[in-house]
Amino acid sequence: MEVIYEDNHIIIVNKACGEIVQGDRTGDVPLVESLKQWIKEKYNKPGNVFCGVTHRIDRPTCGLVVFARTSKGLSRMNDLFRKGEVHKTYWAIVKNRPPKDEDTLTNYLIAVEKNNKTYITNPDTKGAQKAVMKYKVIAQSKNYHLLEIDLLTGRKHQIRAQLAHLGCPIKGDLKYGAPRSNPDGGISLQSHRIHFIHPVSKQEIDITAPLPNDTLWQELNQSIIHD
Repeated sequence: MEVIYEDNHIIIVNKACGEIVQGDRTGDVPLVESLKQWIKEKYNKPGNVFCGVTHRIDRPTCGLVVFARTSKGLSRMNDLFRKGEVHKTYWAIVKNRPPKDEDTLTNYLIAVEKNNKTYITNPDTKGAQKAVMKYKVIAQSKNYHLLEIDLLTGRKHQIRAQLAHLGCPIKGDLKYGAPRSNPDGGISLQSHRIHFIHPVSKQEIDITAPLPNDTLWQELNQSIIHD
């Protein structure tokens, strides 16, 4: 359990790829249950421990996830997410360079439960949801490019589907068109930074995740061109 930030009301964890945030039909132990056990042992708490899920990131994705330690924290974090006041930045590694070095992508998405995949569709498709994100190429190596992504809406598999539609599937993401899997079974997408005003203390929370312990991530990070 890699806890990055903790106070009385919220706790931010650096999720490893392959972990699920919340229980699903696989029956695998979700991160929220592991975190409850971690809190119970750390603070020697008797009985049930409260830990609320405020948002989720995909199983093959790594990076920051915010949980609530109190019901007040949960309801207020939910309000922040609903109002779009939690700013999430992702980093993604892609092989193909996007047509523009930076752009805003707007698409309409439809999620298909049967194969757990999201598709680009027409705005008038029943159930379609508008998806908006900004990206910027911030580094490159001989074979790969590192994109910084500001997520303006939070749709299922949004980044994966929109980048694949652009012709830039995320490294390791077989579901969305990558030619090969990653050795760890994950995809090269990280919930890299999260920024919001704490809903209880009103302090600014601005957390950046440590990079994955991987040569390519480190190489691209070192080649970032800073303004």
